[in-house]
Formats: sequence, C-alpha cells, structure tokens
Amino acid sequence: MSAPPVVDLPIDDERLAQDLASGLASVEKMLRTSVESEDAFVTEASKHLIEAGGKRFRTMMVLLAAQFGDPSAPGVVPAAVVIELTHLATLYHDDVMDEAPVRRGSPSANARWDNTVAILTGDFLFAQASEILADLGAEAIKIQAQTFSRLVRGQIRETIGPSSGDDPIAHYIRVLADKTGSLIATSGRFGGLLAGASPDVVERLSNACEAIGVAWQLGDDLLDVASTSSESGKTPGTDLREGIRTLPVLYALESSPSSRLRELLSGPVADSDVDEALRLLRADEGMVRARQELDAWVNRARGELAELPDIPARAAFLSLCDYVVERSG
Repeated sequence: MSAPPVVDLPIDDERLAQDLASGLASVEKMLRTSVESEDAFVTEASKHLIEAGGKRFRTMMVLLAAQFGDPSAPGVVPAAVVIELTHLATLYHDDVMDEAPVRRGSPSANARWDNTVAILTGDFLFAQASEILADLGAEAIKIQAQTFSRLVRGQIRETIGPSSGDDPIAHYIRVLADKTGSLIATSGRFGGLLAGASPDVVERLSNACEAIGVAWQLGDDLLDVASTSSESGKTPGTDLREGIRTLPVLYALESSPSSRLRELLSGPVADSDVDEALRLLRADEGMVRARQELDAWVNRARGELAELPDIPARAAFLSLCDYVVERSG
C-alpha cells in the first residue's frame, strides 16, 4: 500500500506516513463529533463543509510540526481540530462576503440556505473551536486570539484596499500574510507547542509555515494566469473576471509598457477579453516578478527549516517547499 499523500506528495518514511495517517483519522473523527448539536439543523449546517472534503492542509501542518516533539501528546489532535474548525468558519464567512455559489464542488452554505445561516454557522464553529481550545492552556488561547486578530485585520485590509500613498504590492503581501499565512503559521506553532518541542523549534516551525502559506497563495495567483483548465481543473482567468488584483496583475499595472494590458486590467475583465488579457499577462514581466516573490517566500521557509533537527518531518516540509514551486508552473 502506498504512503498517504500530503498535498499530492508521497511521504517517503513509512513510520511518518503511518503516524500522519493515524493522526488524520483521529482529527477527522473529533472534527465531526465537535460540531454535533442537539439541534439537527445546526449539526447539518456545520457538517456541510466538513463533508464536502478538502485537503486538510492546515491539519497536516499541525501533525508534521508535532513530529519535532511527542506527536502522541494529548493536545496535538485537539489543536489540529481547533485549526480546522477556525479555517472552516472563515470559509462560511468568506462565501457570504464573496457571494460565492459553490465551495469545494458543492453549493455553498449561503447558496443552499441563506447568508444568515452561513454567518451563524461560521460563528458556531468558532465557538466550538474555543471550547476545545479552553482545555489546551492559556498560551494556546492567547496564540489563537492573536491569530484571529490577524485573520480579521487581513480581511479588513483586503476589503478596504490600500490607503492613499500605500504601496499596493506591499499591502497585498500583508493581506496574504494575515489572511492566509497567519493560520498556517499557527498550525506549525500549535503542533510544535502541544508536542513539547523547544521554544526555538516552535518559533522556526511557525515562521516556516507562514512563509509556505504565503507562497502557496502566490502560487494560486500564478496558476490563475499560467495554467490551462486541463492542467489545474480550474478555469484560468477567474480572478481577472472578478476584478481581483493579484500579484502578477499589480506588477503588470506598475510597470507594463502595454497600454492595452493596462486598459484590460483596469477593472473586471469581460469574458470576451479574458483570452487576450491572459495572453498579454503571461508574456509580461509581472509574471516573472511574481514568481521571484514566490521563490523568496519559499526560500525563507527553507532557511527556517534548515535549522530544525534532521528528521523525516523536516524532509517532508522541504518536499512541500519544492512542491509549492513546482505546482506554480
């Protein structure tokens, strides 16, 4: 039997693969029981996105980070559940703000029911995460509070956009670090902390995981421009159609000599113009600069990981860094 994948990557070490598979099964079981309520509708709405699937990427980061201490420590699985519940709760809220009709191939909660149900379900998941967190100690509670603050600040920054005089590219990176990187950083921090790793190791795990999280999102930005539907399974140019200014677009707007490309990127790109916009953007220097930014974040992660003990989990993290670069094309 082949080893279970981590974001489509095999784990070469058989013992590590077994530990991760066992941990994931335990997390999945607790995740489902944690949202059960005496109210059948609350349970149904809360399990809606859990049952839709997902990579459990943040869960895996917790479990991998725990390998630098005692991965069987009693707080590791609950910490992973707290992270996943927090992530799922943000998805319910994101879908309301984005008016998204689909999430993970299924109707979003706001589409299946309505915005009020989606918002309240997200709030319920936050509450369930807090209840589990209360048993993990004061330090974990403080870390989660700080993480939640960053998540909200990131969302606010994204919503209102850069202030007058702000560098839009620096603003965009800050949004990614807060909105995406912060929870993945806490995944690494919780894993190391609850497994009893040393403070230095915990700090390096957190820094590496945040950098991986930012790089992953930058990879998504590149894929939206560079991929084809057959390669990624997604429709290229989705962000362009929605008028979302991702990093390649911001770089192109800053320095592109093509007045036509700047015209196309001035707002949401019409369906009839998407192919032209993609063609021009793929040839623009902005794509090169965006790849360089992704590489810089991956190298930041590798630098932190290089200082960690040389165990199979470190090799898995380094393989994940390679994968983040490779998947972006």
